Amino acid sequence: MSTPLLAVSGLTKRYRRGGKAVSAVNDVSFAIEPGETLALAGPSGSGKSTIARLVLRLIEPDAGTIQFEGGDFRSLGGAALRAKRARLQMVFQDPLAAFNPRATVARVLDDPLRIHDLASRTERPRRIAALLERVGLASDLAPRAIHEISGGQRQRVAIARAIATNPSLIVLDEAVSALDVSVRGQILDLLLDLQATERIAYLFISHDLGVVRAIAHRLAILDAGRIDESGDARAVIAAPQSAIGKALVAATPRLDRNTAL
Repeated sequence: MSTPLLAVSGLTKRYRRGGKAVSAVNDVSFAIEPGETLALAGPSGSGKSTIARLVLRLIEPDAGTIQFEGGDFRSLGGAALRAKRARLQMVFQDPLAAFNPRATVARVLDDPLRIHDLASRTERPRRIAALLERVGLASDLAPRAIHEISGGQRQRVAIARAIATNPSLIVLDEAVSALDVSVRGQILDLLLDLQATERIAYLFISHDLGVVRAIAHRLAILDAGRIDESGDARAVIAAPQSAIGKALVAATPRLDRNTAL
């Protein structure tokens, strides 16, 4: 049996609210294979985004293990952690909030190349142009400020930044939920194309099961910090077994069980 790209076991995170310990994530376990998409779905407050931040070690868990590319990701620190983070990237829901809005597109894409020493100063403009082309943007967009381009273009820039370091896994936290339907479809097509050509795996976080069905191989449904059910994405959506799964399917207006998104 091959080693999963990412294997999370017993992941737990608690916060104190009003003098009481509240479990945001409670004993969560899952694995992702190379080139696979695992979706996490659930209502607001179910722990989806907390799991994303735990996996990336933007916050630290109270318990549990995180194995990434065959090693103990939680044990890394300093230069070793920075180097490994090049292989694990994130795309947020709102790239305008994630970026300095006054930065140029070129600066946003230059940063990972410079920080991870992936290209010399003279090579970086060519690499930036290639990244823009890879995500369907013109190279003459490079001098534009982030706040001057559209939401769909910003999300493509966010994806370009994520793939700049040649990651094996990208975490996408509601990465298409703020986009209109036509742009959302274009971004999903881009993600599927990148996965097919680069064998990138995705941890895809969404509340929209229509989007999940279009992109995910497997689906885990969360409620109150726990995984209530998981399995093949289309099978779970077609016949959810948990109460929260049934509620999510019922709450997705555009979800037609007999057709694709």
